[in-house]
Amino acid sequence: MLIYKQESYNIIGVCMEVHKELGKGFSEIVYGDALEIELKNAGIHYQREVKFNITYKEYLLPHYYVADFIINKIILEIKAIESLTKSHIKQTLNYLAASKIKLGILVNFGEDSLTYKRIIL
Repeated sequence: MLIYKQESYNIIGVCMEVHKELGKGFSEIVYGDALEIELKNAGIHYQREVKFNITYKEYLLPHYYVADFIINKIILEIKAIESLTKSHIKQTLNYLAASKIKLGILVNFGEDSLTYKRIIL
């Protein structure tokens, strides 16, 4: 059974709408701005650029991770690149571990068609 199935479906639908309207070629920040508009219009509660501290053993590290979006206990990580790689998936897994969130959706606006991956910790 998929966790957060309906929420994931809604998030991916919003991302598809943004990609349909803008296509590829913009920077991540532009897609993020457009996503905010679509999320608000859809009545989906979200937080943007949420900071998560990282600890090493018992030490709080001076650097931190910033999630692009947190939507209904899901991290939405957006990219605007030629194609997703294993390193992007590993990065998202690290973000999930740091945030203690179970599901991440990694979305790439940089291809002809929107691509995405559900990543579960």
